[in-house]
Amino acid sequence: MFSLEKKKTIEYLQSDLFRSCDFLEHAFCTRRGGASQDEYKSLNMSFREGDEEFRVLSNWDRLATAFDIPLEQFLVVNQVHGDAIFVIKPHGSYFSSRDELNYDAIVTTRANLAICIKTADCVPVSVVDKVKKVIAVVHAGWRGSALGISAQVIELMQNQYRSQPQDILVAIGPSIGRCCYEIDQATADAFRKQNNHELFLQQGKKKDKWMLDLVEANRRQILEAGVPENNIEVSGFCTTCNQDMFFSHRGSGGITGRQINFMMIKGDPPC
Repeated sequence: MFSLEKKKTIEYLQSDLFRSCDFLEHAFCTRRGGASQDEYKSLNMSFREGDEEFRVLSNWDRLATAFDIPLEQFLVVNQVHGDAIFVIKPHGSYFSSRDELNYDAIVTTRANLAICIKTADCVPVSVVDKVKKVIAVVHAGWRGSALGISAQVIELMQNQYRSQPQDILVAIGPSIGRCCYEIDQATADAFRKQNNHELFLQQGKKKDKWMLDLVEANRRQILEAGVPENNIEVSGFCTTCNQDMFFSHRGSGGITGRQINFMMIKGDPPC
């Protein structure tokens, strides 16, 4: 199950599956508790959607204060709806220019670095190897999901970090649900090559329209990568159906903010 929590003004969801990982900090934030107004009310974490910059900065400050994580320890990449994975080494510099960070997933063993994914309907997937202390976050929109980005992250952890499937835990956060995600024929065709696509892709009520369950598509990828079913937890929240709690690009008609989803390995505090 996911539980709704609150720190200071920030409301967020946590996965009960992750609670046994005492080295881990994580949150699937809602849109509540920020300073933004109108369409971006209130915890909009994106500078790119048209919100006033000083309000977004205030939102980031509120998040950092609530979780007692210095602002500079949050890492946000330029999500481009692909399947590129950013692997961050435990130590040393990891980028030379923020413009180069065009990725849709991050994997690391580095402590005190909160790796982030912004969403407003796309699927946020958080992954942890509870034994080797490897974490990953995934931005899985329809393009990334069609490319199998969640499975690719699991496979990378197995190959590069020797993670064992039984040690991997996965939490899939709030996103647009099957109930609200109508797609066209071309988008549906992008998923037909995936195994068991009939379990997450169904004919819609309109001609040449389909209903896509992005959460189930990613869950199936993760299962096929070897992760046991009991090691995967789904929030059950549809962002479009719950716009009082979450930003929804489709539900808002395209003008809205972005919520943040993050994970961090806790490290020793500095001397």
